[in-house]
Amino acid sequence: MNPELQTVYADMHIHIGRSESGRAIKISGSRNLTFANIAHEASERKGIGLIGIIDCHSPAVQADIRQALLSGEMTEVAGGGIGYRNTVIMLGTELEVRQEGMREAHVLAYFPDMPSITDFTLWISQYMKNVELSSQRVHIQPRELQAEVYARGGILIPAHVFTPHKGIYGSSAPRMADMLDLNMIDGVELGLSADSGMAGLISELDPYTFLTNSDAHSLGKIGREYNELQMAAGSFEEFVKVLRRQEGRRVAANYGLNPRLGKYHRTFCSACGAVMDEEHLSVKTCPQCGSHKLVQGVLDRILHIADRSEPLLPAYRPPYRYQVPLEFIPGLGKASMEKLLTAFGTEMNILHRSGESELEQVVGQQLARYIVSAREGTLLLSSGGGGIYGKVMK
Repeated sequence: MNPELQTVYADMHIHIGRSESGRAIKISGSRNLTFANIAHEASERKGIGLIGIIDCHSPAVQADIRQALLSGEMTEVAGGGIGYRNTVIMLGTELEVRQEGMREAHVLAYFPDMPSITDFTLWISQYMKNVELSSQRVHIQPRELQAEVYARGGILIPAHVFTPHKGIYGSSAPRMADMLDLNMIDGVELGLSADSGMAGLISELDPYTFLTNSDAHSLGKIGREYNELQMAAGSFEEFVKVLRRQEGRRVAANYGLNPRLGKYHRTFCSACGAVMDEEHLSVKTCPQCGSHKLVQGVLDRILHIADRSEPLLPAYRPPYRYQVPLEFIPGLGKASMEKLLTAFGTEMNILHRSGESELEQVVGQQLARYIVSAREGTLLLSSGGGGIYGKVMK
């Protein structure tokens, strides 16, 4: 008899900025983005039950995890993972791979427990310049990396696949099969500038479960995009079943930015920062400054490599719900946010378990209407591009 399934919100791509000792892990990450702080933020403020911390290959981070386990602040979870209060942490890593003749791409790997990821660290350190740092180049063939991940009981997911900066489709190849063994991929991360419909233009993606994750470089960005999972409990084994859609486990919904808000949605000029509109999609030079330094946006790249004219969404594909993060809402400052958290407990409660009338009593009619519109994906938006997010229009 299958256990009863429950709803778990999950963000599976969160970076560590520093170790507890102050050692740099993700150079561009916030200094307070430590393993312990991420766990606390996810559990107490965000209300996210499953998180993937993707710098756990770092020996300095592993030392922090061991200390948290030794102190009893965290515990090892049956089925794999690290437990902290209401949140379970998946031990992950983000790595940069390169196939000869192609540009670099990022992949995510997750491991069931500390022995498996520490063993992976010992192996991978032979092929990296600095194993302490995040998102480093691995100087081996991508398929060999896949084999080593799976040999240790891990799983692999290509990261932010459409972005022009280190996304496998956006940067490296028109097909994943050109670089990776498709039989050793357990899911695909869409990234901030794409949705399920856009990805449905590429038939190679049909078998895979999609994830929408934050790629957070600060505590506030955790949960910027996330997933609603149906699973029996938070654990590595259950997460794998979700990705493989086994025994009723599944992704019930992807919550993400409207792709227009994504900072790489449209083609842009890296010389002057101009974002191309539909009128200028086929140009070879920037209409503003004449430069040839055009970076193809996510939408334009997908249209270029698509093998379908209309998207196909398999029957199992969950809805992709456009949701503007609370931080994007005009007028919702720190004081109003603290009032909401005091009233509702977590951001997930604000977004999923609060009615408009309840919100009005806390922050007034206008902000309540904005929050509901953000939840329903009906806010007016300007398009993002050139590394700059789109904006919510008042």
